[in-house]
Amino acid sequence: MDLLINIILGFFAVMLGFNLLYMLFFSIMGHLLPKPPKLPITKKNKFAIFMPSYKGDEVILNTAKEVLKQDYDSALFDVVVIADSLMPETILELRKSPIIVVEVKFENSTKGKSLNAGIKAVQNNHYDYAVILDIDNVMEPSYLTKLNERLQLGQQVIQTHRAAKNEDTQFSVLDGISEEVNNHIFRKGHKTVGLSAALIGSGKALKYPLFVEIMSEITAVGGFDKEMEILLISRRINIDYADDIIVYDEKVQFAEIFQNQRRRWMSAQLVFMRKYALKGIVKSIITFNIDYLDKCVQLILLPRVINLGLTGLMIISYFLNPWFGKFFLFTLIAQIIVLLISTPKKYFNEKGLSSMARLPYGFFLMFMNLFKLRGANKKFIHTPHSTSQKENKN
Repeated sequence: MDLLINIILGFFAVMLGFNLLYMLFFSIMGHLLPKPPKLPITKKNKFAIFMPSYKGDEVILNTAKEVLKQDYDSALFDVVVIADSLMPETILELRKSPIIVVEVKFENSTKGKSLNAGIKAVQNNHYDYAVILDIDNVMEPSYLTKLNERLQLGQQVIQTHRAAKNEDTQFSVLDGISEEVNNHIFRKGHKTVGLSAALIGSGKALKYPLFVEIMSEITAVGGFDKEMEILLISRRINIDYADDIIVYDEKVQFAEIFQNQRRRWMSAQLVFMRKYALKGIVKSIITFNIDYLDKCVQLILLPRVINLGLTGLMIISYFLNPWFGKFFLFTLIAQIIVLLISTPKKYFNEKGLSSMARLPYGFFLMFMNLFKLRGANKKFIHTPHSTSQKENKN
């Protein structure tokens, strides 16, 4: 019996220890990312900015018009709103602006279907890059100008810095911190060592022909960004990251929305782990595709809050085996340090620290999601937006 207990504890020790070492390494590397060089402008790229809008009438009118405020030449970018289930009056109002509105209606809506409909609607236009935004996103006014400068190197894919637009509740602050920790570990940390940055659902640019090609292969209901990332990296396409080019994103404000959003993310990770992780690890080793290997490893990592909460629970193993109990305590402390060194300094205030105190509740919500994953990736789970007039934070 003691042997069985020690084997089980050993399994958790290896799993949680590996998660810790992975996060620790890239959290340190995130502090070493060099500043990008200042590049001469030799080309003015033309952009198609796609904004898939499933419902979201309460925010799309404001954010679509905000995109038009870019200080970039207006003749060199088009805003394409894919209107899925928007009200007629919203569509009518959108058409009053220089925006391309594509009306669609699907039996089962997905982001991929909307983007493909947008591509088809502008297929006769020429673009150099596609930019993908969510309906709640607000780009800084110099976003396209900075992006054009960064793309003088001819990158095929670049993820820009998505930051919190609203921090008016504890959960929105916690969500903002989570986003920045991801930026630090999975984007800045990875780029420091030459690996691809992780993609997010919005705030990314792809060379237009590549975008059209990749979108033709997207089938995901949830986890659209994960599937796109896997398809790109399996082709040995490195994903760049621009920390200084900012797009503001609305953060979830309440526990129920937080739980539903994370349920969708967890379900997508589970689906892609089953689909790609094992065969991807084998393929990446055979083909020596380190980027692909790293992505497959990410698919088997525990969600950060689950990892933290589970490590804390495992400390009770001290009563079964003191050595394991001490190991899990050390691992928990180290995980907290990783999170602290990956969190921007601006969050180390009363508001930020009180929001971090909600992590145990966040773990409970994520843990409960483990029992609600069945079928979560078969139908699109919409994240509602509660703000309509958010100021650009520049």
